[in-house]
Amino acid sequence: MIRPPNTETNTMDRRKFLSYGAAVGATFGAARINPDFFFTSAHAQEARPLMCLSAENITGNWDPMAHTTLSQFNIEGFVMGFLTRHPMLPENPDEVVYELATSIEQKDATTLEIKLREGVTFHDGEPFTAKDVKATFEYGAQPERARQVYPGMADTFEVTTPDDYTVIVDTAKGGYGAGMFIFLASYLPIMSAKDIEGGPNGPLSQRLNGTGPFRFVEQRGNDTVMEAFDGYYRGAPSVPGVTYAFVGDATTRMLSLLNGQADVIERLEPEQVATLEQEEGIKLNRAVSVENKYLWFRCSKPPFDNPLLRKAACHAIDRELINEIMGTAGEPSSNFISPIKFGYIDLDNYPEYDPDECQRLLAEAGYPNGEGLPELEYITSVGFYPKTKEYGEVITALLQEQGFPVKLNVMEVAAWNERLYDRPGGGPGHMIDCGWTSASPEPDLVLRTHFHSSSKRITGIVDPEIDAALDEQRDAPSLEARKESLQTNLMPLLAEKVPAYSLFTSVLMHGLRADVEGLFIYPDGTMDASTATKA
Repeated sequence: MIRPPNTETNTMDRRKFLSYGAAVGATFGAARINPDFFFTSAHAQEARPLMCLSAENITGNWDPMAHTTLSQFNIEGFVMGFLTRHPMLPENPDEVVYELATSIEQKDATTLEIKLREGVTFHDGEPFTAKDVKATFEYGAQPERARQVYPGMADTFEVTTPDDYTVIVDTAKGGYGAGMFIFLASYLPIMSAKDIEGGPNGPLSQRLNGTGPFRFVEQRGNDTVMEAFDGYYRGAPSVPGVTYAFVGDATTRMLSLLNGQADVIERLEPEQVATLEQEEGIKLNRAVSVENKYLWFRCSKPPFDNPLLRKAACHAIDRELINEIMGTAGEPSSNFISPIKFGYIDLDNYPEYDPDECQRLLAEAGYPNGEGLPELEYITSVGFYPKTKEYGEVITALLQEQGFPVKLNVMEVAAWNERLYDRPGGGPGHMIDCGWTSASPEPDLVLRTHFHSSSKRITGIVDPEIDAALDEQRDAPSLEARKESLQTNLMPLLAEKVPAYSLFTSVLMHGLRADVEGLFIYPDGTMDASTATKA
């Protein structure tokens, strides 16, 4: 039971007050709907594909390199093939499972040899060969692609194909180690060279064409419809298909699961977990994810172009309060990457809650007690990530307490998505909440993507020191040397300059019908349903 403040003394410390407000809002928001209202017995008894409900909308452009949208990553996980997969379990985060590749061997510092699986076909009937890997690598490294994922532009490495099932990657002209491609092999979906020839506005943008267990059929409103691919190299899946549907309201997703209209739902709220644990016929999947949740600063415009002010804001935020609100949906961490990413370490200099240090830095930045700061807009979303509104209100109150004139702007997912990225003159607002996830232990999928001046994504930061530190760890001659560079140079430097503030590591909570078996959920939320069954 949640108790209100003591009315006799009318006192409550700040921690209890802020936690109380968030908890009351969550409880009242989850308790008023009769789930029977949503029940349709005829629908529940129909034979149908695996129905997965997503918390995020899609972009409408199916080019895998044209977006950074998690819902489309998840859809690609059903349709596309990857050279390797990384289960990224906490006990063995570096484990590699070969898929389209049968081996990846680093021959020397700048040369990588990839051997490919034979007898694989794309959904359009074209055979999968080395030319598709070469085209994918080169296309994925184009600077204009939103999902540019390789350690350098296409002119920094060379891909050759001695035969149809061998790929050689040479990074000598880029000056960095070929080992950078090893972790990245599980992140880039392999596209058809024929599709890539059509360019960004050709077949790539119009539909997905992969080698995975399910083939893309159509987009039907908010529903992405996929059917089992009989020609899948591991054998046709048992379920006839997958429908991946956007349902932005968390309560509706939960009720759909309870009533049998959905088989899998994502992004459970903590109080929903407590409810579903008591329900027969429902099971839960909990996984520490590769996703950290961040407060991203707009570093490309005032006032957060000043690192002193960014660090002051970080010292105003009590992350213990946020973790109390997140409950089972979050794990404490003190770095810019998840603990299951390569190179993670708890940083000694990671900013912690310290009002005195906040005030000292405010004064040093020229804003004593926050005087002279403009009104600051903090943008967050609702309906996708758990508890964003609740902890957003706490962060806003904590910043205001230290003199930051912050206004919280809570937006539905599509509107928030439109405002997410940096643009000329700086992105909308001054701070924005967002997570970042990638199906690979590779740390540069977060660090270089967001903090190098060639990319900068959300923050818009351009900082020569950070660029140099990012390049140093990328160019290290071995994984051991790279880890040392990450842990002793780059990560501590980011903690000093804080272009973004990592609040916690997400714990992915999925609800499933108990009759769904054999579904593997990766720690980025993508799913392997190739061996899934439904009773």
